[in-house]
Amino acid sequence: MMTYGSNKILRLLIYVLLCSAGMSACKQIDVYEKTTTIPQYKWDRSFPATGTFTISDTNTAYNIYIVMRHTDSYNYNNIWLNVGLQSPGDTMYFQKVEMQLADDQHGWEGTGMNDIWEVRKLVNGQAKRFIRNGEYHFSISQIMRDNPLPGIMNVGLRVEAAHTTNNFNSR
Repeated sequence: MMTYGSNKILRLLIYVLLCSAGMSACKQIDVYEKTTTIPQYKWDRSFPATGTFTISDTNTAYNIYIVMRHTDSYNYNNIWLNVGLQSPGDTMYFQKVEMQLADDQHGWEGTGMNDIWEVRKLVNGQAKRFIRNGEYHFSISQIMRDNPLPGIMNVGLRVEAAHTTNNFNSR
């Protein structure tokens, strides 16, 4: 038989358990993502996607993804990019990256809805540890022959702790 006092304690205990479960579900996610919208879906070489993210944990490895949305009207199965990364107190380091967007057997890679496709590709195929804490800057430009390059809606960068899981490149 429960008394009024024990019923009140039970309600208080349930409230505390629900609040603590809710707070543990609100843990910080180690993810940064920023995309730049391409005007009129025509990407000019002189219009880089840029951004800044902060690294505060140099012991964690991070996955760095190029994120891109394009339309069905994009004319190629790949895109060549000039990707730059600048660590705190350093100059921007650039590398040329080929990003596959489609193949002959399966068509467009990534996830699609109607005529829009989103692709996320891991840069360099593996996680990276950052050497310094602080602000990192990035720049992504297209280096295809077509200028402007039609059919690209937006492009950007995603940085996440390597221990997180995802399935971005499912067909």
